[in-house]
Amino acid sequence: SALQDNWHTCQRERASVRVNVHGQHHPSLKPTHFSYVWLRDYCGSSFDSTTYQRTVDTGAIDLAIRPDKASVRDGHLFVTWPGGHVSKYSFRWLAENSYEAQKQSTVQPRVLWNSDIYRNANIPSSKWDTFMNSDDELKTFLQNYLLYGIAFVDDVPATVEATEAVTQRAGLIRETTYGRMWCFTSDLSRGDSAYTQDALDRHTDTTYFQEPCGIQVFHCLKHEGTGGRTLLVDGFYAAEKVRAQSPENFELLAQVPVRHEYIENSDAHRNHMIGIGPVLNVYPWNSEIYQIRYNNYDRSVLNTVPHDLIQRWYVAHRELTTELRRSENELWLKLTPGKVIFIDNWRIMHGRESFTGLRQLCGCYLTRDDVLSSARCFGLQA
Repeated sequence: SALQDNWHTCQRERASVRVNVHGQHHPSLKPTHFSYVWLRDYCGSSFDSTTYQRTVDTGAIDLAIRPDKASVRDGHLFVTWPGGHVSKYSFRWLAENSYEAQKQSTVQPRVLWNSDIYRNANIPSSKWDTFMNSDDELKTFLQNYLLYGIAFVDDVPATVEATEAVTQRAGLIRETTYGRMWCFTSDLSRGDSAYTQDALDRHTDTTYFQEPCGIQVFHCLKHEGTGGRTLLVDGFYAAEKVRAQSPENFELLAQVPVRHEYIENSDAHRNHMIGIGPVLNVYPWNSEIYQIRYNNYDRSVLNTVPHDLIQRWYVAHRELTTELRRSENELWLKLTPGKVIFIDNWRIMHGRESFTGLRQLCGCYLTRDDVLSSARCFGLQA
């Protein structure tokens, strides 16, 4: 990168500096401004080199701070502050961390898919033995998960213990009201339609949590009967269709807060949980979708918006539902003993067809932060 010489420095009436940053890595960047306070806050000496934690007291920085002088040499910007402290910034770092760069970049690269796109990608499943012993295999698995929102491990022993071991290879298990590892059949032992033999429409889980669970893991240990195929739909693929067709509907789904609620009242379990958030969550600086909450079973009364928005919200919700229910967007598969699936619950809808006979599943939720941390430690973008 190069920092050109039209640096407007030490202008006492300004609170920021204008920098032209161009180069091979950021060819589309336009001149941008960096606040003097921001520059002082992110001086390299503001962080402990061992812990990577901040050492500067941001609250003590003079909000009217101005540099005494600045210079450019050897690919770096040098700023001298009142009192003599010198800060050094590489051009690359400034380019990568400018607002303009973040606005044009993607937080997490993804491949959005319908059933044909996913099947044609021919993504291989990981194998139990290799997955448990090879970091290269774990990295490949995590990369597939990040890109597609689903990933599989085959040949896993059909036990709760083996399922727990394979999930812990990827991250930490999140204990919820359903327990740590859960194993269930259609016995209505919990107040949830998942504990029946009924078909379930596409949905994301735990929308009634303030922070819905990040990753869901399923392993079908046994099925002595018919039906029971699993349905998967890429919610982001459908949402982007809505954005392209009706930007105003997309924006409404990203703005209107919706309440989801879970009420369970039995001799063994008593719960009343409420989670509130829009159907779609996007990063405000680049409009990238990062979460979808969609569960018609658990959606509560829509009383968080004024009357004149209600009809418009239903129109927007119907358009998203129509996209989610298009047959070409549905990926159907049969979960069998030995096949463990990891599902991004912030992106991928899941459901099932009705079934007969004994069908026993086990699984758990994983904490999203820890799975993404594992990916980043392998150098993956997440």
